[in-house]
Parts: sequence; structure tokens; C-alpha cells
Amino acid sequence: MNSAARLKDYQSTRLQAMRSLFEIVEQSSEGTVIVDRDARIVWINERYARRFGFADPALALGQPVENVIPGSLLREVAHTGQPILLDMLDTPKDPLVVMRLPIRDEDGSLIGAIGFALFDELKTLSPLVSHYLSLQEELASTRSLLQARQARYSFAQFIGTSAPALEVKRRARRGAASEAPVLLLGETGTGKELLAHAIHAASPRARKPFVSLNMAAIPETLLEAEFFGTAPGAFTGASRKARPGKFQIAQGGTLFLDEIGDMPLHLQSKLLRVLQEKEFEPVGSNEILFSDVRLIAATSCDLEAAVRRGSFRADLYYRLNVLPIRLPPLRERPDDLPALCETILGQFGGGHWLTPEALARLARHDWPGNVRELRNLLERTTLLNDGMRLDEGMLAAALGPQQPLAPTSPAAGESYRQAMQRFERELLENALASAGNALEAAQHLGLSRSTLYRRLASLGIPSR
Repeated sequence: MNSAARLKDYQSTRLQAMRSLFEIVEQSSEGTVIVDRDARIVWINERYARRFGFADPALALGQPVENVIPGSLLREVAHTGQPILLDMLDTPKDPLVVMRLPIRDEDGSLIGAIGFALFDELKTLSPLVSHYLSLQEELASTRSLLQARQARYSFAQFIGTSAPALEVKRRARRGAASEAPVLLLGETGTGKELLAHAIHAASPRARKPFVSLNMAAIPETLLEAEFFGTAPGAFTGASRKARPGKFQIAQGGTLFLDEIGDMPLHLQSKLLRVLQEKEFEPVGSNEILFSDVRLIAATSCDLEAAVRRGSFRADLYYRLNVLPIRLPPLRERPDDLPALCETILGQFGGGHWLTPEALARLARHDWPGNVRELRNLLERTTLLNDGMRLDEGMLAAALGPQQPLAPTSPAAGESYRQAMQRFERELLENALASAGNALEAAQHLGLSRSTLYRRLASLGIPSR
């Protein structure tokens, strides 16, 4: 056989092989579609057309491929000539494993592309599909978790231009640039959690998780598991799956421990070890895990007094008290009241505003609940009145008769601390008498229930 005959025979065999391959793949695949150079459909088999809602394949002819198969990349293949051998295509029914190939004429010119949906027949790809779906679920879960664990506040939301407020922000910004622990000190409602969020948001760890844990809100028996997580079956009734603790969830980011003064002594020693050694063990496990967490702690109690009483470890206090930031109570920064009120009322919507007399009345109030109490009062005042103008009388009515606007005059020889304790006692007793129970009293005062119970206990007032 001469060379010309051999070439002709080779070309014939090649065409037959290509035709045979096309027929085999087309018959065994989930679907086949062919597009021209402009990515318009020139042929689609009936099975594939039905999957995308075309009972008659002829109705799909001439249409841009994306109109029939959303998400198709055949246009890209028809333009670039580069095949996409294996890919995933999401469809309303099930994801498909697809293959896309360019089509050329006898001169080698690009004239279109062909796509095969291979999922149903290539059973060996089922694990790949399962893995793909699993990765999609994990990615969605991780995105949701990260969004939930991001800082919600910035320094711009710590309202105030008074000297005390500016000093707080100055120290907090310095803390944001450091890896040292930050200890936020201040009465309830002064904005400790907001500032913790802001420090994290301005730190190099801003893109990592921000995780918070309130010591007063978790039963003591569960705190260690909340901190360090649990191994599978660590205790009776525990899950057979490992449960990550807050240190694991916050890895690379910031862990905010609110009301750290309420932390049990036995847990304080374990927290100190994590801070010093940068490692911990989940409950019920012998595995040692590395910890890369920046710690911010907050408390409304006097930690130095707690150390003297023996209820808080001195070594942990010194480890936390590297950068203390005292958040001043609202009564110490009355110049910030106009800006705070404007911001809070703006968040409610409706265009409410305070008269000068109303602002002056607010400045005379002692604010035991601080900014949280101010927000509570302003919201209640807007709900009780129809107009946009809020005057002194409206505020007085919203405050109620049981809440004096200023402490009573100090007794002879009474110190500032004694006068404040007496005022707080009167305030809490009046709130309890008015509300009837501790939960309603806490809501009325703008306090958390745990904080109210702690203050009642410190003052020797029985809860109801």
C-alpha cells in the first residue's frame, strides 16, 4: 500500500473512531449538547433538553447556551479552544460531572464546542461528587461561622469626645496594636463589650474569629468544657463526637472573657496555664493543643479586692492586668450625653430629638446603668410619646417615681463610696419592689440578671 492510500486509510479510521466514540459517550451520558462558534446551540439530545425544561429539543436550537444551561462554560471553550475535561455543573436537579471539548474543521479552525454530562454513568465519580457536596457544605458553614464570629463594633461606635472618653480610645487603640492581654474595667453598661469588639476589629487579628464567653452566664460545671472543649464521650451523656471549646473556635483570633471576676478558682489556674504555656487539653483527652489566642477580659467588680479576699488568684490578675483600661461611668462624662442621645435616637428612627431642658435633666441623673440605662430610657420615652419632640416631663414620666434622678444628700461624715452604696441599695430595693421579681427589675434597670444578682448579694439584699 502506497503512502497516499495509507494516509487515506488512517483518516478514515480516525473519523470512524471519533464517530464511534461520540456515539458511545452520547448514548451512555446524561446529556450532550453542541454549540457553534457564537455559543448558540446547534444540537442537543432529548434527554439533556428535558433536564432543563425543554420537552422538544428543537425549541432549544439557536438559543445562547446559557439560556438553556445556566452556568455552562461552552462559550469559553468555543472561544479559546481549550478543553475542560472534568468539571462540576450545578443544575436544579443534581450536580453533574461534565466534559467540554472544542470542535475544529478539517483546516483546524475552531467552529464550536461539544459538552457531555457524565454523572449518571460514571459511577466511579460518585465519591468525587459526594466530596464536592461535602466541601460545599463545609464552606457555607465556615462562612456563616466566620460572619457570626466577626467583630460587630468599631472605635467609631464608642461615642464621646470628652477627655475621659478620648483617653479610653487612646489606650484601646494602643492595645489593638499589641498582643498583650487587655483588661477592661468599668461598671455595667459602660461599653466594655463594644470596646472589646473594637480592639479586635483594629488589630492584626481582625479577619480571624472574635469569640466571647460570659463567666456569669454559664453554669460552673460546664465552664471548663466551654473553655477547652471535650473529647468524644468525655463524660456520661457527652457526645460521641469531639466538641471544640472557645479556645479552639477562637484560634488565631480574640477570646473575650466577660465578667471574669466570676470565674471559679479551679478554672483560674487552668486559664493561667494557657496564657503562660500557650497550650491546653480538652476535657477527657490527653492530647495537648496549641493555643494562638489574644485575650481580652472585662469585669465590673473590683479585682484587687477580690485578690485580697482570696476569690481571685493574684498571679492571674497580674497576668491579665498588663494593659488595664478603665471605662468611666456616664456620670463622669456628662459632656458626651448630647452626642450619645443623638446617636441612640438616630438608631430608633423617626427623627426624635431632645429639648435643652431634657438634656439638662439627663445630666443630673446618676446613671447607675450607664449607657445601657440611657438607651433603655430613651427607647421607653419614644415608645410612650407620639411626637418627635421629647421634653423634660416625658423623660421624668419614663423614669418613673421609683428612680430618683440624683442620689439623696450624703449623711454627715459619709464617704463617697458609702453614699454610692446607699444610693445603689435604695435604687435596687425600689426596683425590686416595683417590678415584683429580679428578672423584671433587671430589665427595668437595663442590667443583666446575673449582674443584678451579684449586686444584690454584695449589698446583702435578698433576691425575689
